[in-house]
Amino acid sequence: MGSRREATGQLRTHLNSLETTPCNDRCVVSNVLQPMKNHYQQSCFLLGIPDMRNAPADSGAEVAFAGRSNAGKSSALNVITGQRSLARISKAPGRTREINFFVVRDNLRLVDLPGYGYAKVSKAIQKQWQQNIARYLETRQSLCGVFLLMDIRHPLKDFDQMVLRWCNAADLPAHILLTKADKLKRGAASAALLQVRRQLQELHPGSSLQLFSSLTRDGADAARAKLDDWLGITEEDLHGLTGPVGDT
Repeated sequence: MGSRREATGQLRTHLNSLETTPCNDRCVVSNVLQPMKNHYQQSCFLLGIPDMRNAPADSGAEVAFAGRSNAGKSSALNVITGQRSLARISKAPGRTREINFFVVRDNLRLVDLPGYGYAKVSKAIQKQWQQNIARYLETRQSLCGVFLLMDIRHPLKDFDQMVLRWCNAADLPAHILLTKADKLKRGAASAALLQVRRQLQELHPGSSLQLFSSLTRDGADAARAKLDDWLGITEEDLHGLTGPVGDT
């Protein structure tokens, strides 16, 4: 806990120093669901909280999705879970203002953190978001890893680097989705992947990364495999999976 608190204090300080800029880009998710069997399709919305006072019980395991407001978090969550509207997609990035919890099964959850970088809100709201994110990362004992989403064309912005440094200092796994990979040709996307991988040696040597596209759904299987690993979902578990919380 000590390392988390210290690392989160640095993250909070850094968030307060960042300038936000308008984000007009967006990622559109296809209405076609994954054709393959996807056990995350049974995920369902649990609750959204403005602060940690009303958070669900801190037990089991959960993976947080973090990223700048235009990184395509909502679209990625929908593609990974094979659902059209599990996470709300807006034409204006940055509309996720609460910490949203989704139940995968039993005591396993996905958590959508507010996107950072959207300027069309008051400074008071921006400060509240920053405090909520920092408090969540500092105190949540069931947090077993962070999915950090970055637009492949604009990777490793200040916020991204700070989250990675925090995860490294807190000894928390991080997995990076380089989103909107369809916006680049294959060679350029591969070059971007290699460049980010080199920079990760300094920021978080133990982190992993992959290409991802919500439009083509490329990378969805790999993302689900990483979630399975972190959440401890095995093939044996899947044989008995018939529904979300409480179902057997």
